[in-house]
Amino acid sequence: MKRYSSVLIFLLLVGCFVNAQNKYEREFRIRKSQFPPAAIGLIQDKLEDAKRIKYYKETDSTKISYEAKFKKDRLWYSIEFDKEGTLEDVEILIKEVDIPSEPMQEIRKYLDKSFGKYRIKRIQQQYPTSIKEPTDETIKNAFQNLILPTINYEFIVAGKNDEEYFDYELLFGANGRFKNMRKSLPPNYDHVLY
Repeated sequence: MKRYSSVLIFLLLVGCFVNAQNKYEREFRIRKSQFPPAAIGLIQDKLEDAKRIKYYKETDSTKISYEAKFKKDRLWYSIEFDKEGTLEDVEILIKEVDIPSEPMQEIRKYLDKSFGKYRIKRIQQQYPTSIKEPTDETIKNAFQNLILPTINYEFIVAGKNDEEYFDYELLFGANGRFKNMRKSLPPNYDHVLY
């Protein structure tokens, strides 16, 4: 009986860990007035020549964040803030050819090893904030589209694992080394009425 209880506890812990890797993310479009004022103040002057500015509130299983998405200089940007208006990261929508060849080879090796079949749905170049670098510097580097050793590449991949297709969000460093993977659940279609 003692042996069965330890196995049961182990299975429960593994189940909790596996469940924590899912990404329960929902994004809602909001008005500019609902966006954190500190965040608006930080990006107000930087969005002068931006087009198609949209504001979003994003609820995750662990946190609430706010995102401003826009087009500037023919690139699509996304600036993410926490609920107090502190900058979290800046992301640029890119294509595979925009990644240097050596990191892309490392990323391809990892994808080939991890999935039987896969399709890359979206790639973003991510400029995370750091303690060493002020937020204005992070935004400036992103708008200049600099390839720095601190950037990350975020891949959304539809991959086949264990006979099922799922969407995964994978994070790689500037050198192409794997950092993190989360299973991304499909968006909720509550607005569709049958």
